[in-house]
Amino acid sequence: MITLEANYSKKIGLPGYSSHQFSVTLKSELADVSQAEQESARLYDVLQNSVDSNIQQIGYLPGTNSNGNGHTNGNGNGNGHHKPQDDKWACSDKQRDLILKITDENKLDKAKVDQLAQDRFGKGVKALNKLEASGLIEELLEQTGQSKPRGQRFQKAGAR
Repeated sequence: MITLEANYSKKIGLPGYSSHQFSVTLKSELADVSQAEQESARLYDVLQNSVDSNIQQIGYLPGTNSNGNGHTNGNGNGNGHHKPQDDKWACSDKQRDLILKITDENKLDKAKVDQLAQDRFGKGVKALNKLEASGLIEELLEQTGQSKPRGQRFQKAGAR
């Protein structure tokens, strides 16, 4: 007997620097190795259809007033950003607020900002430490045309 094991996984970025992932694994026993190609194609089709149909149910979304099913969670804090109490960021509060401000004001796709953090630092925006968050902020400012030349400190408007 030959055992064929197939896995299909999908991760989707969601609003509010959130994502969800779903994975399914199936095992199939084959009497002959010549059946492997046909059975592999069948398993892939079954797995893909299963994951794709199930991952469409978003569920709870951190950073919103909705859990994805139309129910509000009442965690708005009155400043325009809705942060659940367990919505912890590793960077400073000021860095978090600046990242959110840059993202909101420039209408940046939060999933793409989170992917930028993943690409540069190997972790999502919320997991960035202070040094990494500074690097992300610098890159976001550059992308939005707001960066200052290196070595020059940011000044308040009108200050010299």
